[in-house]
Amino acid sequence: MNKPSRPFDFDRYEELLRDPENAAIYLAEFLESGDMELFQEALRHVAKAQAGGLAGVAEQAQLNRGSLYKSLSKNGKPQFETLAKILATMGLQFTITPTQRQS
Repeated sequence: MNKPSRPFDFDRYEELLRDPENAAIYLAEFLESGDMELFQEALRHVAKAQAGGLAGVAEQAQLNRGSLYKSLSKNGKPQFETLAKILATMGLQFTITPTQRQS
């Protein structure tokens, strides 16, 4: 019999998400899904885990804190430049790779 699942507790795993390598793996999974809403939520989790939280990330990225919250909200539509700045403050960057072709 399957055990009931528990919601993922991000507060307990903030330390893991502070590490750029762990954060990169975490974010890549959501980005590969193609669901930008989920990617934004994941990016928000990683940003919240950083020292200073979202406010600290906003300051380091030279973004307005309110704009950062709005960009990473469920209905946010962040520009590529904003996402790149956010990632850079966390020691991350976008990369482009070829997709796997189905034969």
